[in-house]
Amino acid sequence: MRFFIIGFGQAGGKILDLFLGREKESGSNITIKPLAVNTARTDLMGLKYVPKECRLLIGQTVVKGHGVGTDNKLGAKIARDEIDTILNAIDKMGTHDIDAFLIIAGLGGGTGSGGSPVLAKYLSETYSEPVYAVGVLPAPEEGKLYSLNAARSMISLLKYVDNLILVDNGAWKFEGMSLRESFAKINEEIVKRLALLARAGEPVEEESIGEMVVDSSEVINTLRGGGISSIGYATTLVEEKKRGFSLFRRKNVDEFAENDKATKIASLVRRAALGRLTIPCNIRSAERALVLVAGPPEHLDRKGLEKAKLWLEEQIAGVEVRAGDYPTRRTKHVAALVVLANVTDVPRVKQLQRLAAEAKEEIESVEKERIEKTLEIFDEDIEPLI
Repeated sequence: MRFFIIGFGQAGGKILDLFLGREKESGSNITIKPLAVNTARTDLMGLKYVPKECRLLIGQTVVKGHGVGTDNKLGAKIARDEIDTILNAIDKMGTHDIDAFLIIAGLGGGTGSGGSPVLAKYLSETYSEPVYAVGVLPAPEEGKLYSLNAARSMISLLKYVDNLILVDNGAWKFEGMSLRESFAKINEEIVKRLALLARAGEPVEEESIGEMVVDSSEVINTLRGGGISSIGYATTLVEEKKRGFSLFRRKNVDEFAENDKATKIASLVRRAALGRLTIPCNIRSAERALVLVAGPPEHLDRKGLEKAKLWLEEQIAGVEVRAGDYPTRRTKHVAALVVLANVTDVPRVKQLQRLAAEAKEEIESVEKERIEKTLEIFDEDIEPLI
């Protein structure tokens, strides 16, 4: 899946940078075009793997490179004012060989929260390729203002993206870690999932043949129609083959090994679907699903994929389940990715809307009280200048 990935804002830029770093470490040759967009100069300077020519600072005349804080309305205004600059940067890098755009942003802050819906709108109007977004929701304890920002951004994104993949910081808590350490760990988990999704339809290594191939069109068909999606992921370390004599005949050994492989693949997929999702949801509310398994080719199995596919068809609301694998010898693990597309039963979204409504009411009340108290200071009848 050849993505043009735009990391918008601080969180989006960090995730994009980590993605590129992990791909470089793995020696991957998948096609990715990166662009980091921000209003804060220091955030862009802190990136390690995004090439300097792929970093774009916007809003210099307004915020002087210092960012917009948590003001996502200002973030949206700057993105609108400089949308031509952003689109020109994208055009300069070229879009003729990509399958889709992927915007990554934290939805609770200012730049990514405000700017990503604006960019999604113009990308969807300008290009024929689908536009997806990965939106990171703030944890409830981060404050109601962050929840309000996220609700505004999420509602706006859903109008323009072909699919919104949500990640809930609140559901990803790691015991004994600071908030900063938890965020870094969450980013790692996001990158693992995106890295596997990006391998769908990409050429496999020489002498490796996939049991069932998932190409980019199947990813696009899974994510079509808008809505919210959640991603599950599970991995297991492969067992090295032990040398030695066996009391069983070779045929029986081979049959046992094949059945064992199929069971392990099906079990791994179930773990991915029923384990920790990027955003908790009722799996039975998913309209479509996609399964992708990657690992050493001798540990992949078509029967296992078919069993997993049949099981998942029984779990979701719809009947469209696509499945495939990506053989690679660059790892000693087998990993399973499950994309639950267009889920409708997502409790966290309802909670976010409630927190956002409370925040909006409180902000309006505080603002009204502030104005009234300010006017009370001037108890004399003084004529204003203008």
